[in-house]
Amino acid sequence: MSLIRLREAGPAVQVHLDADDARRLAASEVVDVRPGPAPGFWRVRAGRKVGAARIGGVELHIEPKVPIARLFFLVGYARNPKGWRDESVSLTDQAGLVPALAAALSRQTDRALRQGLLQGYRTTDDTSPVLRGRLRETAQLGRRAGLALPLEIRHDDYTVDIAENRILATAVERMLRVPGVDAESRRMLRHLTARFAGVTRLRPGEPVPDWRPTRLNERLRIALRLAELVLAGASVEAGRGGVLSNAFLLDMWRVFEDFLSVALRAAIESAYGGTVVFQARHHLDGRRRLELRPDILWQDGTSGVGAVMDAKYKADTAREDAYQMLAYCVAYGLTHGHLIYASGDQSPVRHVVRNTGIEIVCHALDLDADPADLLDRVGALAGEVTGKAGGARAVG
Repeated sequence: MSLIRLREAGPAVQVHLDADDARRLAASEVVDVRPGPAPGFWRVRAGRKVGAARIGGVELHIEPKVPIARLFFLVGYARNPKGWRDESVSLTDQAGLVPALAAALSRQTDRALRQGLLQGYRTTDDTSPVLRGRLRETAQLGRRAGLALPLEIRHDDYTVDIAENRILATAVERMLRVPGVDAESRRMLRHLTARFAGVTRLRPGEPVPDWRPTRLNERLRIALRLAELVLAGASVEAGRGGVLSNAFLLDMWRVFEDFLSVALRAAIESAYGGTVVFQARHHLDGRRRLELRPDILWQDGTSGVGAVMDAKYKADTAREDAYQMLAYCVAYGLTHGHLIYASGDQSPVRHVVRNTGIEIVCHALDLDADPADLLDRVGALAGEVTGKAGGARAVG
């Protein structure tokens, strides 16, 4: 097994690989693979994915540029802004994203289960020769018209096989398959799997079930947030059509886009009203052939669309980004469009497009800032893009 350690968007490393492993690695599209200076050697460079994966005979470890605690905050906030801010996930001194996540998941899950598995009611639709619970009249008439038995019923069972336990059990087992988990965390995770007897594991590709914070599941909440993070990164599309089953990988551009979208929506709607919409479909042409899908739209409640925004994790496509934003502004009839980059803390850069009067504003959001300062900056950004502090204004 060849071990390759990389840093997000860092320099390429030169490694010796057989041709089959090199092909599998390239096909996965997790990293960029190019021929090296000599036969059998390859240059491997990480892109915007971070985490760990086992691909053929290669084990990859890719560390993020941002601190691990900050990465956890960005992902957690996007999934549950209030919940993640109120709950702190203490991290060990583990070096690396995967060891830190494994240690946090095993420790928090162990703490959550100290009082035993949470039990609750689960509603089940079933077919039975006796009435138990409630009769599903529509199903009975549709499937058993004219027959007295069997009965189509719906009943509630008091069980450990509930959404919260399913999420935790599945995350613990999937974390065990991820390369790079340290020996102590692996031992704890194996011990935890035995404590989920009677709990159904989620199938690969099955959506994570919904759960609502209640007084009863309060002791599970931190573990559940971590488990959702594990499940989000444990089923990664590899190349075209494949799936990496032994992996925990996060797309950093997606992490940034999700965080910014959720944080801006909270800041704009609470301070300035209106509605923030993600990935709204629109068209540049009258025949609806050229589709547009901006990341974030603000509908101000009075004159339609008041601002359009796009999240950009890297700045090396600035020219293409500007063309894209120009199309958004033309289609929505706006004089200002906003590109928000995940780097630095410099003042906005403004480009006025000739013969149109449209201004494209490039903002920078420093992800190295601590969470409170980062959210304060998003709040200021909300004022800028809505025009309350020199931001977007609708035409006419």
